[in-house]
Amino acid sequence: MTTNNIQDSVKNYYGEVLETKADLKTSACCPTEAMPKHLRPLVKNVHNEIKDKFYGCGSPIPHALEGMTVVDLGCGTGRDAYVLSQLVGPTGKVIGIDMTEEQLEVANRHVDYHMEKFGFDAPNIEFRHGLIEDLASAGLEDNSVDLVVSNCVINLSADKTKVFKEIFRVLKPGGEMYFSDVFSGRRIPKAIAEDDVLLGECLGGAMYTEDFRRALRDLGCLDYRVVSSGVIDIEDEELYAKAGMIDFYSLTVRTFKVDFEDICEDYGHVAYYNGTIPHAPHSFVLDDHHEFQTGMPVPVCGNTARMLADTRFSSHFRVAGDFSTHFGPFDKGNDESNGNDLPAACC
Repeated sequence: MTTNNIQDSVKNYYGEVLETKADLKTSACCPTEAMPKHLRPLVKNVHNEIKDKFYGCGSPIPHALEGMTVVDLGCGTGRDAYVLSQLVGPTGKVIGIDMTEEQLEVANRHVDYHMEKFGFDAPNIEFRHGLIEDLASAGLEDNSVDLVVSNCVINLSADKTKVFKEIFRVLKPGGEMYFSDVFSGRRIPKAIAEDDVLLGECLGGAMYTEDFRRALRDLGCLDYRVVSSGVIDIEDEELYAKAGMIDFYSLTVRTFKVDFEDICEDYGHVAYYNGTIPHAPHSFVLDDHHEFQTGMPVPVCGNTARMLADTRFSSHFRVAGDFSTHFGPFDKGNDESNGNDLPAACC
């Protein structure tokens, strides 16, 4: 299928075929992780029509967002964007981008409702028509945003490398990419990748984990972290007959626009969490093998030190040490392994 054919197939599936999330045939486009407790009241504030038309496979909404400029790629009708709107507050900004006019119409119809519900004097959210492979089409400039999120959308792109290239283009230095999506343990066969239903159900375009790693490497990003993971079951018998031989996963992944090394190197850094991130007074979870308890010293590799010291988290951590002395590869005995055999995190 050509890029245009894939875009047309996705537009048709999400604009015409699906009326609500109840029409989905698999769990791939449904959350596999529990919604964090502090986000649940924010989701309740979102209009029911928008929640009914939500198709996501995770909860890609990180901490410490007040005053940030956030882009939601493939925002659909805007559920995550409206949750983010509450978190960035009146001094922040949320930009939702989608290529499906029917979805954007619903999102835009409820802007005034939500601003009144949130108690904001002026909208801090806008929805733009555009392609996630070409964010300039939606007016996004270089080094202009703090965070890019996406929820089960990048798999729908015919050119994922362009998507990631565009994300790193628009991120400010120290900015973050944080997204949930469908991954696979092998490359997807052509017949499955070109099946309209499997594509629309987020399986046909699933990213092979190693190809994802290589795509980031080629863009100069040498480390990413898995925040959460889950296995996707295909319960529909017809779809299972087509794709049941492939192992599919829903992963929430994060990385940052900072300089990383390709393995964890030890420079003697020790990180202390201050306990100051809203809704995380006792500990902060960076990924599936880094949880920082308030005030407790934690030896970290150079990459993790940069994630904490060179990003928006810098005011919430004290990172002792510098890069003047190298002690060799970081001793994995000082850190918890990620335990999922995916080439995600270096520590």
